[in-house]
Amino acid sequence: MEEKEKKKQKHHHHHHQPPQKQNPKKSDFKPSSEVKGLRFGGQFIVKSFTVRRSSPLELLRLLSLPTPSSPQHDHLPFPFPSTVAFMPTNFTILAHHAWHTLTLGLGTKKSKVLVFVFESQALKASTVDQSWPNVIPLGNVNQKLIRGLTGCEMARFKFRKGCITFYVYAVRRVSANGFARADDLRTVLEAVVELKDFLDHTAMLALPSQRSIAFSSPAVAMAH
Repeated sequence: MEEKEKKKQKHHHHHHQPPQKQNPKKSDFKPSSEVKGLRFGGQFIVKSFTVRRSSPLELLRLLSLPTPSSPQHDHLPFPFPSTVAFMPTNFTILAHHAWHTLTLGLGTKKSKVLVFVFESQALKASTVDQSWPNVIPLGNVNQKLIRGLTGCEMARFKFRKGCITFYVYAVRRVSANGFARADDLRTVLEAVVELKDFLDHTAMLALPSQRSIAFSSPAVAMAH
C-alpha cells in the first residue's frame, strides 16, 4: 500500500510541474517544411478567421510582463526586438462568439495567438518585415508564414490557456548552432506557462478605452 501511495504522490507532483522544455535542443528544431503548424480539428470555418500583427506593447500586456511606462525607461531597448506576434482581430473575436451562439454551443470559442521568436533582428527583418502581411486568415498561416520561411528551421511550443491557444515558434537559420535569443524565448515560454486561463476572449477587444488585453475575471480564472 505504501509503495502505491508513493507512486500516486509522485505522479500527482509531476502533473503540476510546468513544462521543463524552456530551452530548445537541436532535436527540437525541424525544417519549416516539416514543423507542425496550426491545428483546427473539424471546424474548418475557423480557417477564415483572421489574426493581426500586434505591437510590442500589446504582446507584453498579453503575457502580463512589465511594460516600459516611465520616461526614465525611454532610452532602454524594447524587449523582444526579434519577436513577431499575431493576435485575433476584433472580427475574429466577434465571429467566434457568433459561431458559438449559432451552433448552440457546439462551435468553438477558442482563439489562437502566434508568437515567432527569431534568432536575430537581421533574420526577422530579412524574412518577415517586408513580406509578412499585417492581417492574415488563420487558414493561410501554415502555408504563407510557417512554410514560407524557407532556409529556416523551427522549434514549436503549444499551450492551451482557456479559450486561447498559444503557438510559440523559435526560428533560426538551417544548421545554426544554438539559439541566440534563448533568453527571450525562455521569458516568453515562462510567461505563457504562468498565465491564468482566459475565460472570455471578448475581453481582447481593442476598444478605445481598453487597449490592453485583460482577463475577463482574474479572481475566478483557473490555472491551466
